[in-house]
Amino acid sequence: MRFTRTRTAQVTAAVLVAVPLALGALASQTHAQEAPPSPSETFGPGCSALSQKVNTAKDDVVEAAAAYPQLSQLVSAAVRARLSDTLDGRPDVTVFAPNDQAFQKRTVSELAALLSDQEQLKKVLTYHVVDRQITPGDLPEGSFTTLEGSKLTTSGSGTDFMVNGKANIVCGNIKAANATIYVIDSVLQPPS
Repeated sequence: MRFTRTRTAQVTAAVLVAVPLALGALASQTHAQEAPPSPSETFGPGCSALSQKVNTAKDDVVEAAAAYPQLSQLVSAAVRARLSDTLDGRPDVTVFAPNDQAFQKRTVSELAALLSDQEQLKKVLTYHVVDRQITPGDLPEGSFTTLEGSKLTTSGSGTDFMVNGKANIVCGNIKAANATIYVIDSVLQPPS
């Protein structure tokens, strides 16, 4: 009888220890299944391929973008639209920056027409800029008013985000002195 009580006590003690441990593991698994937190550093599948000439954290946004050869067409378009001073003069902006491949998705005639019409070019480019700093934590279900005046949306989770359901963020959370840059793979069109 004494052996049975001792054995029962040992089993009861084991259960009392195992149940909280199992519940803790279950809670950890449940938490792990939730979407991972948004990144605090640069993120995205294209960051490793995005060559950078220098550290851009102390540069205004246009100069920072110019440090990335893959953003040369965007920088050229911003200069052509006379937006450099406008963008560099704002304290905290977010730029959804189309890379050169995004511009190459346009036909030659579409791109030529856009670049020759300064007002339309300015409208398209300012649609890529939000007049506040957007953090990766704002991206999962974001809706923002652009400098152009229309709404732009972001969606996704972890390190996989899209803009307007069309453009992928290929490298995000790049810091400039007055901006956060998210490199995207399509040129966005403002609503007409």
